[in-house]
Parts: sequence; structure tokens; C-alpha cells
Amino acid sequence: MKLTPGMQQYMDIKNKHEDCIVLFRMGDFYETFFEDAKTCARELEITLTARGKDETKAPLAGLPYHALDPYLAKLVKKGYKVAIVEQIEDPKKAKGIVKRAVVRIVTPGTVFEPMILQEGHTNYLVSLAKASDEIGISACDVSTGEFITTQIKETQLVNELRRLNPAEVIIPMSLEESSFAKTLSESGFMISIFDDRHYYNATDTLKSFFQVLNLEAFNLPGNLSTQASGALLSYIKSNQVQSLSHINKIHSYTIDDFMHLDASTIRNLEVTSNLFGKDAQGSLLAVLDNTQTPMGKRLLRKWLTMPLKKKDQINERLNAVQDVFDKPIERDLLSKELESMYDIERLIGRVSFGNANPKDLVSLKLSFQIMPRIKEMCRTFESSLLSNITNLPDLSYSAQLITNAIKDEPNTTLREGNIIKSGYNKELDDLRAISSSGKSFLAQLEEREREKTGIKSLKIKYNRIFGYFIEVTKTNLDLVPEHYIRKQTQANSERYITEELKVMEGKILGAQERIVELEFNLFIEVIDKLKSEIDSVQVVAKHLGQLDCILCFAQIAQKKNYCRPELTEDTFEIIESRHPVIEAFSDISFIPNDCKLNKDHSMMIITGPNMAGKSTYMRQVALIALMSHAGSFVPATLAKIPLMDKIFTRIGAYDDLVSGQSTFMVEMSEAANILNNATSKSLVILDEIGRGTSTYDGLSLAWAITEYLHSKIKAKTLFATHYHHLNELASKYPAIGNYSIAIEEEEDKIVFLHKIVKGGTNKSYGIEVAKLAGVPKEVIDASILVMDSIQSSIGNINKEDRDLRDF
Repeated sequence: MKLTPGMQQYMDIKNKHEDCIVLFRMGDFYETFFEDAKTCARELEITLTARGKDETKAPLAGLPYHALDPYLAKLVKKGYKVAIVEQIEDPKKAKGIVKRAVVRIVTPGTVFEPMILQEGHTNYLVSLAKASDEIGISACDVSTGEFITTQIKETQLVNELRRLNPAEVIIPMSLEESSFAKTLSESGFMISIFDDRHYYNATDTLKSFFQVLNLEAFNLPGNLSTQASGALLSYIKSNQVQSLSHINKIHSYTIDDFMHLDASTIRNLEVTSNLFGKDAQGSLLAVLDNTQTPMGKRLLRKWLTMPLKKKDQINERLNAVQDVFDKPIERDLLSKELESMYDIERLIGRVSFGNANPKDLVSLKLSFQIMPRIKEMCRTFESSLLSNITNLPDLSYSAQLITNAIKDEPNTTLREGNIIKSGYNKELDDLRAISSSGKSFLAQLEEREREKTGIKSLKIKYNRIFGYFIEVTKTNLDLVPEHYIRKQTQANSERYITEELKVMEGKILGAQERIVELEFNLFIEVIDKLKSEIDSVQVVAKHLGQLDCILCFAQIAQKKNYCRPELTEDTFEIIESRHPVIEAFSDISFIPNDCKLNKDHSMMIITGPNMAGKSTYMRQVALIALMSHAGSFVPATLAKIPLMDKIFTRIGAYDDLVSGQSTFMVEMSEAANILNNATSKSLVILDEIGRGTSTYDGLSLAWAITEYLHSKIKAKTLFATHYHHLNELASKYPAIGNYSIAIEEEEDKIVFLHKIVKGGTNKSYGIEVAKLAGVPKEVIDASILVMDSIQSSIGNINKEDRDLRDF
């Protein structure tokens, strides 16, 4: 294909960025060509047209430059990488084709545009380094500067990634075709490939970036962590993100610092999203999230997916919650102040990038002005997490700088003026005076010319092409003076210029052009001054998020009548406990229940019909344990909670179609995970083990798993089952107790009481439940006959051959 110079320039850039959609700036549009144009037309639902003719014809789809953000958001959310190509010289001064270059590559993990980012979510870019069965993980939220790293076993990787929920994962090119990459892709993660040399040069990259002689101060957990961290920084920089001053430290962590919640547990307990819609509605997060700030929303999600394990840390949070719980007036005032707080964590990130707009600075100013009141209010609290807020960095310099420099309602765009306040810069004030007096002069000149010429309709007008001119209708052309210089002929008028108007035009336009240029430069100076405050703003943002979460926990506790949990060494006791989510979203009065577990009574076997509330009961026990370790009060009248290292759940039945696992294989995989990883300090929730296979296989497995959990692992366990034979284990092991869900039988009906009581049951009431569900009476009657027949047949079988009590 024969290419024009412009298209050749486009192709040269596209060939260097084949994995990106290239947005090519041409005047007032970003143009896309060939396959990129087809993709954009399809994904963005815009018109596909063409550029050129015959052999130079190319598919074309364009976006207005001023509407880039919403289109960019759509592309990135769909997983595309986008290279933004700008004109890097003034087209008016260009000799030949305008110079263009890629100014930024936008990927799902490197975005900082508010329209793309989700307010209550971190937006992690994750880098992985691998050697044998060890994995180095580094994660960075480019929008906030948070940078964390750890080193784990490969078997722990998918769970940790699902907890981090990264927008993008980068791996070395040498692993592109590996089973490792395939597993990540099949698990639903967006994978980007990066040259191995960035992993090999990681140490030098880190030392250069942080300007240190060695990495000892960062206490990185291992060489793989170092590789992942260095490659991550290289990837961000390779995407043309020039300024990263807000990424100023690396925090090492270990997954052993927190209670372990695997992906199944987070899903089954609906911690951050519901099982069906996959959004927060109907989740624990939705119930507890009364936060007022974006920083608080992001932190709350972390607290719920990374509960604490150390007693002193948990009590530190609980003490803070108790502190504000006991001072409702101060709590409400503080919460009211936080309502006006903007996302200063991400706003200061935009300052670091250099892409903050004037309204961003106004938002920072308004937020900084709230801080003195917040700090003063926190003097009334005694807990360490709250009293520390009084010692936060002073942001008054930044607040005053923005107050003095930036208009209260400035333009959002930087190249149109109306940004800087009067009185901030003398030269700018002088230029504005010239521009203002020039406009006044024009009004006076127009009136004077009307009187001199006798042309009452004479007007002085302006457009961008011709500048200022005098417009006279054709009916008045005979009155035009000789010194008027014709500039343009219109259908119904003539346009003229005079020497006097020409001189004033130069002054006015020169002043206006200089005003826009000077305002832009002054704004950049303000941005540069604010960059010195990045560390301080990040510290304040961190503590405000923490304050927000603590206030949130206390408000929810008061509103919903939660109690403070007491941490114990072994005793697990909750009195009149409720399910926090069902209680919040159901109109039905919730029936509370108790739960008591300890080393002498470590397992509950729970029998009873479906729909009676077994799963609800077990989930509420697990959620109360989780909430306690997160530092929250809990829905109960009393709660004694032992320190736990892990919560495991095996609930429900579903096929994992992606990895080709049947319902029973998923069930056994989850059971295996529990049996291989649970400890005596874990809480295990089992809802139906062995139901996905034949009765005797399933019962045998359930029996053996129960014994293993009791005798070998000794974890605190709640096991709901329809295998009534398991009730016999209670007579064999004193630490196992039988429980059931109470019901009332009325003639041929059953009524669920949703109350857990001691003692097992040998009835499942399956037919009764089917009747309640609306199964046709003909089917119900037939099933009763079949059941009677089966029971009669089983009764004739030699009992010694089928007795399971000798397992």
C-alpha cells in the first residue's frame, strides 16, 4: 500500500507498539486506522469510515480530543492497552509534517484517570518473578503510590492474587508459553509480558529509582521480591509515566501477618461481593461500609480481606472503635467533617504525575482546610490510633498556596486561562488590565465610528481567523470612509480594518495570548511547589482512611446493636448471634443463636432439613470471627473469640467449567485444601461433604474427614450434613456435639424455627421441603410411595452388612 507521509508516521509508531491501540492526534481528533479503527468502532460504538482513496484507502475511526477520557475508560476496562500519540510541536511552526510521539501508554494497571478508576477499589499492577516453587510478588497502585511486596509459595499464588484483585499482572517473557502463565490466564487475570532483562536488572533499577546505595533499608523478603519490584517500576516507566515521586517507599509484608482467607472463603462468606450479582450489594462490605472518604472505602476492603492475627493489633483497633463508640457527639462531628474530604491520596498522585487540573487543586485546598478541625477533635480521644492524628503533618502551607494562587472556580483545562487569582502575579494583573482596557477601547471605538460615519448598524467583531474587524452591511457601503481597508466580502456585508484597530488588536491579542501562557506557567510552578508535600499528604491520607474506618465501625455498632468481642486463648463463645448481612437486608425478624466451642468441645455436627438455616448459622459464626479479627464489633450480645490463623469454608455445589472440574471434584479439592492447611487455631465450616457422589462413598468420606479434623487437626469445626449416621461420632468422641435446627410438625406440614438446639436428627424432611417449594402434588405423592418402598427394601437387607458404626 502506498502511504502518505502522515500515514507513514502512524505506521512507524504502530510497528513499535503492536500490542496497543494507537490514538494518533491529528488536529482536534485522535484518529485510529486499519484494525485499530475496526476495534474502536466495535468496542466504542462509533462510526467506521475511511481515509484516502484507492491504494491509499485505510479504515478510520476518530475520537474528539476533548472527549478522550470516557472513550479511553471504555477501552481500558475492556482490557486494551492504548498508546496516546500527541503533536509535540506547534502545527503553525512545523516545517513539513508535524512531529508526533507517544506520550503515554495506558494499560489497566497504570491508569490514573478518575473516570477509569473505581473509588472504593485499589487498582493494583502486579509483577511476578518465579524460581522453582517460589514466587516474588510486587503490587503497586500507581494512582496512590502504594507499593507492597512479598515472597510466597507457588501454591499460595492464586489465592493471594484473588485477594489483591489486580487490574493487570506482568510476568517475564520466558514464562509466556509456560503452564504457569496458562494457569494465571485461566484464573481470569489479565497478563502482560515483559522482557526478562528488566528482572535481571531489578537491583540497579531500585537503587537508581530510590537513589540509595543499597536496598537494606527496604528489608525486601528475598531475591524474587527484588526482581518483581524492579521489573514493576521499569514497566511503569516504560509506559511513559514520567514522574513517580509519589512512589517513595516499598512495604514488605508476609501473608502470615494476617488471617488467611482463601478465595473460596471470601466467595462463600460473601465478604466483598455477593454470590450471584458479583457486586457489593448483599455482602458484608455493603453492610459495614458507612465510610465517608475514598481512602476509607479502599482501606475497609483491605481490613475485611486481611484480618489481623496479633492480639495487640486487634485490640488497638477495638480500643479505637470503643473510644469513638463512647463519644457519639464527637463521632458524628468527625464523620460530618470527613464527608467534605476529597480523595487526597489520588489527587496528590495526579500532582506527582503532573496531570492534575486546577479543580483538583481546589479539592486539595478544601480538604487541607478541614484538617485543623479534625486534629483538634481527635484530642478528646485516648486510644493510640486516634490520638496520633493530632500529630499529623501540617498542610497549611499547601492550603494557603492554593488559596492565594488558584481561583475558587477555575477552568478545568490549562490552555484557556481563568486559573490564577488576581493579586498573585503582577505581570498577570498588568496583562489583564491591558486586555480589559482594550475591550473597553473597542466599545468606545465602535460608538465613535458609528457617529463619524453615520452607519448606525456598524459593529466591531472578532473571529479566530481574521481577528478584529469592522462589519458594515451592504446597504451602507456608500458611507464607508476611504481609510477603511477591505478585509473580507460576505454575502450581506463587508469587513474592514483600520490602522487604529490593527494597533489595538495587536495589544489585545498579544495580552490575551500572554495571559494564557503565563497562567499555565504559574500553575505549573504551583504544582512543582506542591510536590514537596507529597510525603506529608500521603501520611495524612493514610491516617484519615484509618479514622474513617474506625468511625464507620463504631457507627454501625451503635446503629445495629453490635457488641465488642473479647479475645481469648481458646474459648469461642457467642451469645444471641445474628447474621450481619441477612439481618441488614431482610425484612424478617432474625432469630439469634448461640455457639460455644473450645478444646473440649471443638466440633458441632449439625443436621436438619434444607432451608432450615444451617448454612446461615455457620456463615454467621464465621463472619463474626472474621469481623472480630478485623477490629469490628459484632452482631451478638456477647462474643468471646479466640485468636485464629485461618478460616476455611466448604459450602455449596458448583462446576468449575474453566478448569474442567466437576461439582464433586471441586468439593474434594476444597476439602483437600482444608485438610492440608488447617491447624488447631483454624475455624472450619463444612456444608455437606460427600454429597456429590454415591451415598456410601460420600458417607465414608464424610466420616473419615470428620475424624481427621477432630483427631488430627483439632480445628474448631461446624459441619452441616444430611448424613445422619455422623451423629454416632458424638458417642465415640466427647469433643464432638450433635446439633440440629428446631422445627415444628403440624399434620403434613413443617415449620422452620431457625433455632439451633442440642441433639441430632435422623430426618431430612426433603419431601416436605419440596412441597414448600411448590413441586406438584402428583410428584410429592409419588415420591412418598417410592420412599416407603425404599425404606421397606432396606429393612430387609442384612443389617450387619450395612452397619456403619464400626467405621
